[in-house]
Amino acid sequence: MELRPYQQTARNRIVEEWDSGHRKTLLVLPTGCGKTVVFAKVAEDQVMEGKRVLVLAHRGELLQQASDKIYTVTGLMSAVEKAEETCIGSWYQIVVGSVQSMMRENRLKNFPEDYFGTIIVDEAHHILSDGYQRVMEHFPEANVLGVTATPDRGDRQNLGKFFETLAFEYTMPQAIRDGYLSPIKALTVPLRLDLSAVKISQGDFSAGDLGTALDPYLEQIADIMLEQCKDRKTVVFLPLIKTSQKFCAILRSKGFRATEVNGESVDRAEKLEAFDRGDYNVLCNSMLLTEGWDCPSVDCIIVLRPTKIRSLYCQMVGRGTRLHPGKDHLLLLDFLWHTERHELCHPAHLICENEEVARQMTKNLEKAAVPEDIEEAEKTASDDVLVAREEALAKQLEEMKRRKQKLVDPLQYEMSIQAEDLINYVPSFPAEMAPPSAKQLQALERFGIFPDSVENSGKASLLLNRLAKRRDEGLATPKQIRFLEARNFNHVGTWSFEAANNMISRISANNWRIPNGVIPSEYIPGGKAV
Repeated sequence: MELRPYQQTARNRIVEEWDSGHRKTLLVLPTGCGKTVVFAKVAEDQVMEGKRVLVLAHRGELLQQASDKIYTVTGLMSAVEKAEETCIGSWYQIVVGSVQSMMRENRLKNFPEDYFGTIIVDEAHHILSDGYQRVMEHFPEANVLGVTATPDRGDRQNLGKFFETLAFEYTMPQAIRDGYLSPIKALTVPLRLDLSAVKISQGDFSAGDLGTALDPYLEQIADIMLEQCKDRKTVVFLPLIKTSQKFCAILRSKGFRATEVNGESVDRAEKLEAFDRGDYNVLCNSMLLTEGWDCPSVDCIIVLRPTKIRSLYCQMVGRGTRLHPGKDHLLLLDFLWHTERHELCHPAHLICENEEVARQMTKNLEKAAVPEDIEEAEKTASDDVLVAREEALAKQLEEMKRRKQKLVDPLQYEMSIQAEDLINYVPSFPAEMAPPSAKQLQALERFGIFPDSVENSGKASLLLNRLAKRRDEGLATPKQIRFLEARNFNHVGTWSFEAANNMISRISANNWRIPNGVIPSEYIPGGKAV
């Protein structure tokens, strides 16, 4: 199987991390982008080097999917370590194992510490649990690859407690732009559901309380579905089995060909196959289908299980992001959940890395009466936030003009060169979270940046790289930018060093006054000086 470009890059980066001594590395690919294909090829590479590979997962469906995909992609068969089955004595070099089985002391003792050279953890956001950690500790010298869909920022910082590096990340917006995932249009439905009485349990909204809170709105939601998605193939996520069953019955009464599956459904496989071939047009489930199930023809997702966990939200929406003939976009219905907590996930959290932009995008979507493409909505929200920041920065600059400061504030510099990646940077791994080194602080000061405002090593490294790149490209320095912007010249961050230097020299020669005929707000280097 020929890998897509990003898949091949991911495969190469994983090996590079291991070769550089980082034994525990992470791969982040959104749902629908072939993470199993990537780790199948990585497993094949490791087998070619003479190593045994263990693929760990927490659900039987994931193990079977991994085994099938590894065989399809590489032609290699896998042994199984689960319940009564064992790989001991098998000729196969790849083992798919249930963490619930592998974690047991009676089973682990059958394996020498060096039995597996490589461990691949599917759905790696589970790796911090006791069971996974017990397995990891038993094979201390194995190279470990964790694979997960886009985690939220909290997840990523938690994963940094185990993983040493992020080998590669491919985001949902990138995949949509590259044509590997379906575009998403989000519609905020003007139905306000009151969640103010819902408790928090294990870091998220209590499923029991959510079911109770949702019940009074089910009839209204079904009526909205008649307006918005009666001709679509829809998956609905609900908090409880009884709520899912009740909503399915309501949908049927309104003419939908609806069915429902849950963990207790004995005919689950038959219902999923019937939905796939089009016998049903709505599939209700109580959080059963977040992992290990694919139906590319799904073109509408309704999340009636509000969550503050971004990775879970992405998994739910990911059931509809795969490409399919005749499908030009995925419709995502969002509701006005009324809660005093602000961490609730919305469509904005699929695409926005910055919480400020996400809040603005959510506000904009609430005002829109039609489905909005989330990429276009994110750009609009980013522009809105940038305008607000520039207004706030203008006030800050007015204050800074009154201060005599030798060095340039890093935020002022980042805004001047419009470096969104620097402004929004949040460290993910321990090494990045450490304070800047003395060497970094000295280097920042040499570049003209006030180093006390740079809080961590990761930000210092990113800023120094940008400063060095701009220097090599012959662009204006931080001090030049500050000097000229303080005199109302615009977009000095895009000027060359020479253009900035020439204007400063002209001002100096004119007794530090703006030369006659120059209007700073209209001046364009290399163009006509107005």
